[in-house]
Amino acid sequence: MSIADSMRRKLTDAFAPAALLVEDESHRHAGHAGATRADGSQGETHFQVRIVAAAFDGVGRVERQRRVYAVLAEELGGPVHALSLVTLSPAEAAKASP
Repeated sequence: MSIADSMRRKLTDAFAPAALLVEDESHRHAGHAGATRADGSQGETHFQVRIVAAAFDGVGRVERQRRVYAVLAEELGGPVHALSLVTLSPAEAAKASP
């Protein structure tokens, strides 16, 4: 299972999101020290996650991020070097949509 697939599964299990995007952005960081994994391989080190979940209703931005970090602790402690997060409640996502 890829790291992205593992992240999707864990986030889905933890938050039952209405929408979830896990995008591997490692290619944008080629040459950066964190772009090479400990085993020397490339890829699956930098991710962008956009998650919309009712679990974020009434929860502040920092606490949302803490909750996501806790769910992804294994990945963040190993192969994932950087994680960009957008965490929204369904109401916030509806306001952000054109």
